[in-house]
Amino acid sequence: MTVDTDKAADPQDTPSAGAEAIKAVPVRHYGRYVSALIAIALLVAIIYAFGQGKINWHAVPDYFFDHRILTGVGKTLMLTVLSMLIGIVGGIVLAVMRLSKNPVTSSVAWFYIWFFRGTPVLVQLFLWFNLGLVFEYINLMPFYKDYWSNFMTPLLTALLGLGLNEAAYMAEICRAGLLAVDEGQTEAAHALGMSHSRTLRRIIIPQAMRVIVPPTGNEVINMLKTTSLVAAVQFPELFRYAQDIGQTSGAPVEMYFLAAAWYLIMTSVLSVGQYYIERYYARGSSRQLPPTPWQKVKANMFSIGRPKGAVA
Repeated sequence: MTVDTDKAADPQDTPSAGAEAIKAVPVRHYGRYVSALIAIALLVAIIYAFGQGKINWHAVPDYFFDHRILTGVGKTLMLTVLSMLIGIVGGIVLAVMRLSKNPVTSSVAWFYIWFFRGTPVLVQLFLWFNLGLVFEYINLMPFYKDYWSNFMTPLLTALLGLGLNEAAYMAEICRAGLLAVDEGQTEAAHALGMSHSRTLRRIIIPQAMRVIVPPTGNEVINMLKTTSLVAAVQFPELFRYAQDIGQTSGAPVEMYFLAAAWYLIMTSVLSVGQYYIERYYARGSSRQLPPTPWQKVKANMFSIGRPKGAVA
């Protein structure tokens, strides 16, 4: 048996020599650096412009916890919750009607959704508020009778305008969630002797929540911001109180910044709540749930100082 010594001694074929011959050059992303510099420059320019403007920034903290502002925050949250309740309940009813095999109920639900999704919220608020020009009285026969102007208060106008409009959007969200559940689930439930309503409550809706919850959370946040429109129908909420304080204090722009800060705080809290609710309903579809923000912080803290490649 002979050995080819020339081939074995060839230094070009050794692994170390081959590795040294390869020189890896990382790809340079110059576009990222340029875009980052442009973004920073624009941010600095905006901050500088507002810093040079004639804005009394001290007025913002002075009125930030004013009792009128806090009252407006409370009424904004109340209006958001009540309007979303009306929207969710109405949306579920309309979604079931849209999916009904009865052509009358399905057509009525379609017309409702078509009308309220096709007209602006502000127009609907003014329409409810000014119906007193068309109807002098509201007459519910033996139950209630009064002047329309006394019946249609700013609060009721706000709830009807926001809640009924939201029901149209929630109907489509709920319908998409119900259609996302496989029809075999309904057939299996009916085969076990469950009624249609019981199947809907116990089988279909719990599975549809995984699809319904994320857009519903977005609708809640959007509703919180949309409540600012009810200032046009004389309902006092955060934006209306900020306007009034701005007119009396001579700092209207500063009060708009204050209102924006409160809206940012409330929407941020709602966004955190939405994340945890989505995580809860994702348990049945994900083998491993995404880490919570606190878990991410702890993981980053414990990773500091750990040798590269070390196992936790």
